[in-house]
Formats: sequence, C-alpha cells, structure tokens
Amino acid sequence: MASEPVARAVAEEVARWGAMRQTGVSLRYMMEFGARPTERTLLLAAQFLHKELPIRIARRALDLESLPFGLSAKPAILKVRDWYMDSFRDIRSFPEVRNRDDELAFTEMIKMIRVRHTNVVPTIALGVQQLKKDLGGSKAFPPGIHEIHQFLDRFYMSRIGIRMLIGQHVALHDPDPEPGVIGLINTKLSPLTVARIASEDARAICMREYGSAPDVDIYGDPDFTFPYVTPHLHLMMFELVKNSLRAVQERYMNSDNHAPPVRIIVADGAEDVTIKISDEGGGIPRSGLSRIFTYLYSTADNPPELDGHNEGVTMAGYGYGIPISRLYARYFGGDLQIISMEGYGTDAYLHLSRLGDSEEPLP
Repeated sequence: MASEPVARAVAEEVARWGAMRQTGVSLRYMMEFGARPTERTLLLAAQFLHKELPIRIARRALDLESLPFGLSAKPAILKVRDWYMDSFRDIRSFPEVRNRDDELAFTEMIKMIRVRHTNVVPTIALGVQQLKKDLGGSKAFPPGIHEIHQFLDRFYMSRIGIRMLIGQHVALHDPDPEPGVIGLINTKLSPLTVARIASEDARAICMREYGSAPDVDIYGDPDFTFPYVTPHLHLMMFELVKNSLRAVQERYMNSDNHAPPVRIIVADGAEDVTIKISDEGGGIPRSGLSRIFTYLYSTADNPPELDGHNEGVTMAGYGYGIPISRLYARYFGGDLQIISMEGYGTDAYLHLSRLGDSEEPLP
C-alpha cells in the first residue's frame, strides 16, 4: 500500500524536474574545462551533472509516457521508461557532492547509469516493431505516424547529449590519457585510422554472416588529424560501411564476378571534413530514399532479439543505423547525405564539423 504514495511522489518530482530548463554546454567549454582536470574541476563538473542530469532524464521519462498510437503502453517502451525512472531516482537520492570521495562515488554511479541505458535504442526499436505489427505493417500506417519519427529524433539526440556529458566526465578520470585526448575528445583524431578499424569491424560481421566480405579501400592523407569524438565517428563509419558491405555481398554472392571493393575517401575541406563511402551494391530505388532516414521501416525480415549487448552487431538489424548516424553527425553541426544510383550503387557523404571552434551549446 505504501508503494502508491511513493510512486506518486516520484512522478510529481519527475514532472517538476522535467519542467526545468536544461543548461547547454559548448564543446569549446568541454575542451578547455577538461584540458587539465584537477580535483576542483572534477568536483565542479560533478556538482553540475548532479543538477543537470535529473532535468534531462526526467524530460525523457515524461516523453515516454505521452507517445501516440499507444506506443507508450508497449512492454519494451515501459521497460525503457523504467530505466529512466530508476536513473532519475538514483541521482536525486544521491547526497550533495561536497568533496573528492563524494565525486568519485558519484562518478561510479553515473557510470552504472550509462551501462543501464546501453540497450535503449534496440529496446525502443522493439517497441516500434510491436506497434507496427499491431497496425498491420508499414503499408497500413495511419495519418500522423510521422509524430513517432519526430519524437525518436528528439529522444535519440537528447540521449547522445546525456551520454556525452556522462562519458566525458567519466573519461576525465583516466589517469593516463593518450596525448591530445581530453575525455572523449581526441584533438588529433586520424579519420583514416578510425575508418580502417570500423571497416575491419564491419568486415568481421559480414564474414560471420556470409562467410566472405568485400574489400574496403581507403584513400586520404594518412597524416591528417582533426578534433573529434572517436566513438561517435567509429559508430557512424561502422554503420555506413556495414550497409555497403551487405549491399555488395548480397548483389555478388551468387555471381561469377568478383565483388568490387567498398571505397572510403577522406577529404579535408575548409569548412568540413567529409568522408565518402561508395559501393557498387545496386543502389536504392528513388521511391525508397526518403524512408532510409526514418525509424519506421527496416529491411530486416526478422529483426534481432535483444541478448544484452547486441546494439549494431548484425548486418540487417532494426534499420536504425542510418538515422542514428545522421543524428551523431548533426550533434556537432555536421550532416549525413545519401545519394543513390539504382542499378549501380550508393554514395554516403558524412560531413563532420571541425570541433573546438564552436561556442554553441550542444543539445
């Protein structure tokens, strides 16, 4: 009986915090603040996160309760909402951060929160799949279904922001960071190196799925570096290369012709760093191009079940790789464009803004 008043009190507190205004943090501030982490700067950062994270987490919990078409009631969505409620309670019940011991304990707690939310994307995808099944599939979508896409864009962009704030704070505790690395930000990131590692990872998945994989050729200046967040670039490159490998492999797997390589070109422009991923996998029909950036369509016949940590490890999953990659690019002011030639192949253009100059608050 006591649980109902407690649940009501938590719900009221979530509503109160969700109505508060969140504070944006610019990348330049993150880089300057984290350049030489001290006990004092880490304490100040923890105190900021102690107040900021409940606002952002509460907003997402409230969003999950008001989704259209009954999506909020799907078991997978309820599970995600519970994760956000648990994380909100964990932070709000943590006492004020006053000293180094408090700060270290707080850091361990938010590290666990980050782990708890690892499978948010595929779990929400499962909820969307459940809704699609109820609605009779993609062809039976009712008017207004685009609201779900808009919600997911906002939700996932906010998730990137929350994970960036937590990840940056946790990473600043590394006692022996690599030269030029400030938390999650590598001020001397080599896009060719990241492209090579992401390509090897994607080829390994392709090998596992099909027994073979096309080659990946990478072109660009091997000495070129720029400031960026390595895990973000790896995620985007992995998803795009994985899609290209799959398209080429499926087009040529029963052919006598040798599968052509996927080509990656890195260009250092005055405004952006642009990475092009080109394949000869047959392309995408023009009628289907508008769908590749939505969360409501997937090329997978049977999307993978969740097994704990399977985010992004199958060749054809929930179809979220491209829209999520575009959000990661846009988070720092970049973008992702897909140009396709049906009957030949697809070019993906990943435009990355140069980090460190912007004083604009991040989402």
